[in-house]
Amino acid sequence: MGPNFHRIAQRFFRLKNVGDDVMETRMKRCLSTTDITLLGVGHMIGAGIYVLTGSVVRNTAGPSIVLSFILAGFASLLSALCYAEFGARFPKAGSAYTYTYIGVGELWAFIIGWNIILEHMLGAAAVARSWSGYLDSLLGQAIKNSTITNLGHLDSTSFFGDYPDLVAFVVVIVVAVFIALGSKTSTNFNSVFTLINMCVIIFVVGYGMTFADFSLWTGDNPKTGVSNFFPMGVNGMIAGAASCFFAYIGFDGLATAGEEAANPSRAIPLATFVSMSIVTTAYVFMSAALTLMVPYTDVHPTAAFSDAFEKRGAVWAKYAVSLGALSGMTTSLVGSMFALPRCVYAMAQDGLIFKTFAHINEKTKVPVNAVVVFGAATAIIALLFDIETLVEFLSIGTLMAYTIVSACVIILRYRPSMQDDAGDINVNYGNKSVHWGGGIIWQECKIFENRI
Repeated sequence: MGPNFHRIAQRFFRLKNVGDDVMETRMKRCLSTTDITLLGVGHMIGAGIYVLTGSVVRNTAGPSIVLSFILAGFASLLSALCYAEFGARFPKAGSAYTYTYIGVGELWAFIIGWNIILEHMLGAAAVARSWSGYLDSLLGQAIKNSTITNLGHLDSTSFFGDYPDLVAFVVVIVVAVFIALGSKTSTNFNSVFTLINMCVIIFVVGYGMTFADFSLWTGDNPKTGVSNFFPMGVNGMIAGAASCFFAYIGFDGLATAGEEAANPSRAIPLATFVSMSIVTTAYVFMSAALTLMVPYTDVHPTAAFSDAFEKRGAVWAKYAVSLGALSGMTTSLVGSMFALPRCVYAMAQDGLIFKTFAHINEKTKVPVNAVVVFGAATAIIALLFDIETLVEFLSIGTLMAYTIVSACVIILRYRPSMQDDAGDINVNYGNKSVHWGGGIIWQECKIFENRI
């Protein structure tokens, strides 16, 4: 019993051997730092800025949401830098799955891997349904009414949607096709919509600031006597930061591009830091513009910016906001669908999923079987299910992945087999060696120093 149990335990917790050359891959290293940065910005910024901001302002933080986003951005950056360090040291497609396998063993890697797969599938399906719903609202519920008239209602349960969402199904399939065409094609597709979204954000901030009323931030409310900037107090600001943290989810998707980055030791950490900076800046300025346009008590919880412009007499501006929201949802969907097959591919390579999902198409250099099967499954989920509750539940899995990756950074920093005599870490990149001491920021400083 003893030896058998020990043998089983060894298999459960055996660590992944990354080999001598971590740059070796069957995929094509064609992505630049800009490609990966825009992939991260698109995945994180999504449509959450148009939906989440109004709810947090109205119900939790008031104008102090500006500080909530800064605080949440700093906390997210700490976790993102752990992913960046791993992504530079081990530029593989599995992201948190691979890092967990290297750090704490196969059993935890299997759990985290499936968490990530379900996170991306359900997240993509939810975004697709939101995309469809947003378009339908612009068309006066024409899609919903037509579908119900011709196809009828689905069974009324807690899991199924009101009707089969054909638009969401088609949107997922279209994005999956772009993903299957190759990493460069899919990132170019993502970059177009990310830039459109960023232009809309600049417009909303710039035009919104022309309506700014700074008295909404200063002094106390004469009726209630509470601070205009901190109407719910410092506790409200901190509670808002907890909600705003989920607006940054998506930075882990950057690491899945490590196996296709031309220079991952530089591209992954730099893209992570730049994308986090861009997203935090966008969130802060958007929330500032919103809370300076209208009193926080008048902010619409779901259509905040459209409603704010309408209150200021600029009804036409809601169409620009709608363009940004649809572009943001598109990039968020691309980010999830880009990361999904690469996580499946990494697990299949290690034998934890069917080996067929590790097949790389010779022309496009992407795991096409994983794209087709898991893309189709995601499309079916988007077609049939109302999965908002499940997505909220899977946030637990996302936070668990973030926690384990952060712990693995510490574990690998002090693992004797990966240290030299000075206690620092050396990782081979082909015929070059990257020396790790103080972490990812230390590495970037050395790159800057060498250039000088």
